[in-house]
Amino acid sequence: MAAVSLLAARAAFAPAHGLRAEYFASDRIDGTPALTGIDPSPSTAAIQHQWRASSPRVFAARWYGFLVIDRRDRYTFTLTSDDGAVLQVDGRTAVDNGGRHGLQTQAAALELDPGPHAIAVTFVQYGGTFALDLQLARGGEPAANVPPWRFTPEKTSPTTARAWRLVEVTAQWLLFVTMLLIPALAWTWRDRLIAHPHLSALALFAVLAVIHTWPLASDLAHLTRHDNRDSMLNEWIIGWVAHELPRNPLHLFDGNVFYPERHTLAYSEPMIVQAVMALPLLWAGLPLVATYNVLLIAGMALSGWTMAIVIRRWTGTWAAGLIAGSIYAFNAHTLSRIPHLQAQHVEFLPLALLAFDRLLEVPTARSAVRLAGWFILQGLTSVYLLVFSTFALAGAAVARVTALRRHPLFTLQALGIAAAVSVAALVPFLLPYGWVSRELHIVRSLGDAENFAASWPAYLTTPARIHASWSAQFADGNVLFPGALGLLLAAVAVFSGTAFRDGRARMALVVGAMGVALSFGSKLPGYATLYSILPLLQGIRATARFGWLASLSVAMLAGFGFVAVRARVPRRWHPALTVAMVAVAALESLAAPLGLARFEGLAPIYARVPRTPGTVVIELPFLPPRSVQFNAHYMLNSTANWQPLVNGYSGLQPPSYYRNFDALEHFPDDRSVAHLRSLGVTHVFVHEDQLGDEDLERLRRRTDLQRIDGFGAIGMYRVTR
Repeated sequence: MAAVSLLAARAAFAPAHGLRAEYFASDRIDGTPALTGIDPSPSTAAIQHQWRASSPRVFAARWYGFLVIDRRDRYTFTLTSDDGAVLQVDGRTAVDNGGRHGLQTQAAALELDPGPHAIAVTFVQYGGTFALDLQLARGGEPAANVPPWRFTPEKTSPTTARAWRLVEVTAQWLLFVTMLLIPALAWTWRDRLIAHPHLSALALFAVLAVIHTWPLASDLAHLTRHDNRDSMLNEWIIGWVAHELPRNPLHLFDGNVFYPERHTLAYSEPMIVQAVMALPLLWAGLPLVATYNVLLIAGMALSGWTMAIVIRRWTGTWAAGLIAGSIYAFNAHTLSRIPHLQAQHVEFLPLALLAFDRLLEVPTARSAVRLAGWFILQGLTSVYLLVFSTFALAGAAVARVTALRRHPLFTLQALGIAAAVSVAALVPFLLPYGWVSRELHIVRSLGDAENFAASWPAYLTTPARIHASWSAQFADGNVLFPGALGLLLAAVAVFSGTAFRDGRARMALVVGAMGVALSFGSKLPGYATLYSILPLLQGIRATARFGWLASLSVAMLAGFGFVAVRARVPRRWHPALTVAMVAVAALESLAAPLGLARFEGLAPIYARVPRTPGTVVIELPFLPPRSVQFNAHYMLNSTANWQPLVNGYSGLQPPSYYRNFDALEHFPDDRSVAHLRSLGVTHVFVHEDQLGDEDLERLRRRTDLQRIDGFGAIGMYRVTR
């Protein structure tokens, strides 16, 4: 309770840490930024994270906010960069390391009084490799990275900053203690838990999911990852599918965004399963953002639970299942992708592998339908996961080729039934992707497979606090570290021979090896050949995510490894070993408390859009293609009325978006208003604070745009004919 109270207070009232960040897709720091957010510090890791490891060849960035100084002293700033970077403190240039150059370092010392000091860092990359590092030294101390609590986006006194830092550290330690108490309490209540093992395991993973995402559960309706626009995009997807599926399923993929384009839901992940889960919550009146957060926590809990069930079935012990489930549900990759709901719902692939194993033993139609059912459900959570699951099952078949020969005719018949059922169920949801590919001539290229591929440092990168001291140096934008405990136990399974003797463990080993290899994309010899003959790969851009299969593999092998370790320990120590392993598995990956943004709800004006047929909405100014992700705000706004919206953001942008920007760039000129009419737009939301005085005056003088409502700086206009 103490941890909950402290972290809830921290989330609600404490000042944020970090600096405001703006990223530009050119070497000029002006105009609308391509990306914005709050970064912990100006650094290479922050840049790679914001650009998702795919930065433009030339770009610029700016960080600004305040540096909290707690006592008067001489402070030395050391700025290392490639290319140019400049540091300003209190409006004056402190370190000038600007210009085109390789990796070089400049330093300067300043006398600073206690209090908040305005700080700004600019960085320009002209091509090639880049690097940025800012360090601070007080007095004669050695230079070190600036502690996160010293950077704040708003002016904060030293006393306040240090007090909240104390609250945060205390709360984190209490979270650690809570995690340690869970296994102890489970042991104390073991008789009750043993009587209901499945329910007890689900409850455990639900508690762990709440802790790993804390403080999200403390305010489900208002705490979000809206600092990442993909989170808003996914909220819109859940809302749209839940809204349209019961009303007009034949036009499910005709999303209300990017009007008048069709099949716009196929620009991204449809998340059918998650939307169906959301339906009863939305019908019960739970807000969309709160529903999304419930689904996020539920995805983690269910993923851990199903893995625990599978490993318990294969090893005969719930202890191995709980350890494997913790490693699977709360791994570095999953926890680094909190804004992506689809990455949290991986609960069906373990069950599909279990069903595949069962089919090899009993190759009947019933076994085939069970395998197809779990595969279909996993495929309907995410197109990426559909592809990964297909490769995982193919790898499992390779690992069990000897078992396939046991009843070859019956086994092939059962696999044929499973394949036929899966294709019949999934094709209707995949056809829109084919239409989009043909209509827009979009195929993920081999260049994408290389640009978004993994590198070896990704497998050493994790957001876990316990590993922060050594892992940060490997950060490259992808996060794939499977966990130290998982690797250790998986190694036991390998070196003890279990991973080769046991067919189920061998499946896990082959699936993991396949995932690691494919995560390198076109860097992998032979990938281009696979790409040319396997259409599934032509839809995958972020090939690094194949590395998630390594986490699946490590989790499964860890369960087998635990059994091997326990077999060498005296029986009286088994309970203590189980408690210790479950505690370590839960603690090791902990990255909470998460940095979350606050959502105050949609402006009520969006609910006042007429619901009559023929209504078409647009929000202006129309954002340039380099800032397209900010349309996610407008998409979320559209959930208040679900009318067609010209704006949009997704995994791709149709050519019409570029034409619309060209025609609307100088709104409210005659050309832009004529273009609105040609699109059939009836209602325009104008963010009047983003228009200059001249444009506002021109807008007021127009008789063909009638202001009919307003809320704050948002004006709603009707296009008159």
